[in-house]
Amino acid sequence: MYQELLEKKARLAVIGLGYVGLPIALEFAKKISVIGFDINSRRIDMMRNGIDPSKEVNGHEFNGADIRFTDDLEELRGANVFIVAVPTPVDKYNVPDLKPLVGASETVGKVLKKGDYVIYESTTYPGCTEEDCLPVLEKFSGLKMGTDFKLGYSPERINPGDKKNTLKTVIKVVSGCDAESLGEIASLYELVVDAGVHRASSIKVAEATKIVENTQRDLNIALMNELSLIFDRMGVNTFEVIEAAGTKWNFLKFQPGLVGGHCIGVDPYYLTYKAASLGYESKVITASRYINDDMAKYVARKIITHVLRNANDPKVLVKGVTFKENVSDIRNSKIIDTVKELLAFNIHVDVEDPYAETGEVHEEYGLHLVRKVANDYDAVIITVPHAPYLSLSDADFSSITNKEAMIADLKGIYKNKITSRKYWSL
Repeated sequence: MYQELLEKKARLAVIGLGYVGLPIALEFAKKISVIGFDINSRRIDMMRNGIDPSKEVNGHEFNGADIRFTDDLEELRGANVFIVAVPTPVDKYNVPDLKPLVGASETVGKVLKKGDYVIYESTTYPGCTEEDCLPVLEKFSGLKMGTDFKLGYSPERINPGDKKNTLKTVIKVVSGCDAESLGEIASLYELVVDAGVHRASSIKVAEATKIVENTQRDLNIALMNELSLIFDRMGVNTFEVIEAAGTKWNFLKFQPGLVGGHCIGVDPYYLTYKAASLGYESKVITASRYINDDMAKYVARKIITHVLRNANDPKVLVKGVTFKENVSDIRNSKIIDTVKELLAFNIHVDVEDPYAETGEVHEEYGLHLVRKVANDYDAVIITVPHAPYLSLSDADFSSITNKEAMIADLKGIYKNKITSRKYWSL
């Protein structure tokens, strides 16, 4: 299969063209023939015009790429290797929502042929590829894995907004259903990953790899968040403590903050869900999730306490609604929980973000981004260190706030810089 792809006698299809799928599709399209498939026709139209809806890929990356963008199932029949890169969210009860993954498996199953390969990149719990996705592929294709087609898994390691640690520069973990498929899949990814690949012994090991990567970060951030809760009661600045502790060679400089997005704030729930289905109730992971999920309300309580003491008709500005700095992605943005708490106390809230799309924010959360901020806020919450925020000064915040206002700097951007207003950080 690998050689046929190189000679363009076979084609590769990427199912799901979001922040993971599109960069993969375009990178492969520099070397082989690619079909980019997504069910969102609006996104397809944008990509046909060289525009990444997620704003992660520059327009010049589309130039000269051997790729055809489509939402037509029939066009997928021309592919021989399928990479599935659809979202794996949780529902409002934090239970894994496999509908996108199952739907993509049905789509691939309908066009799967003998000799084809299916590789999943969507983050999920160990066993999902073989226990949940494979039966769907076999049902809709009428084929059997191993004898008719091959199956693999390679966890995505895309970091939105990161221009250093990219698909090409980060080692890719790969796995296959047998030795032959592992070799072919490894060779395929070596085409586009300069850092090379790591061959996992099984699909389950590869699935567990991504879950562990993000769960470990979640636990470390939860520790920092809990420390910030303790230090706040002591009047100690957590970021100053981290800076001092960081002078020791083996200290890991994790920071407190709101944990949202589609990875760290979601993936641990996939692991605890699977553990519970096997009769084990996670304790450490669950505790970390509780701490991190509650931080947004903790921030709200700090703001509410301050503004209700100092203003009759309080007004708050939230700077930053995306889940991390310098990206447009607003999925699972935890600051929304803070905003909801403030609104529940009849506090007026304005939200602004230089990266977020106004229409997406309104559609997802029912909020309108303000184009121009006011000059009479009783509190300002800075949620993420967006590039345009880094140069803001004490004078900038003074110009948009009342004298008794609080500047809530969740990421410690302005430590020791705010003097004319009350300053608080996690």
